[in-house]
Amino acid sequence: MKDVCVRGVRSARDLADLASVLGQAGIGLEGGGMWEGVAHYLVDDGVAARAALTTAGYAAVEVRSAVLAPLDADVPGALGRLMADIADSGKEIVAQYSDHQNRKVLVMGDSRVDGTAKR
Repeated sequence: MKDVCVRGVRSARDLADLASVLGQAGIGLEGGGMWEGVAHYLVDDGVAARAALTTAGYAAVEVRSAVLAPLDADVPGALGRLMADIADSGKEIVAQYSDHQNRKVLVMGDSRVDGTAKR
């Protein structure tokens, strides 16, 4: 699974346009959301999603590999323990959200698909 990040998504109209572009390209959204002008969505095919969005004129599109982590949401502190383990590993998280199956979607700082990983 891939995380598609699009910057500059600031309104319901912007989000409707983005979702329409992806839908017309046959790309389903498996999780995600939009916060303060940045949209993150989980998709099967990040290359196709980026192609559809850039063809439609979106300039700021990033695609990263996503890690799907099961999390027992009914257990208090589960997210804290998961994040502590990741922090202890020295990994950077750039986004965290849930998918439609209640798994945590973790987008790591060094997981860009386009070969421009942060060093």
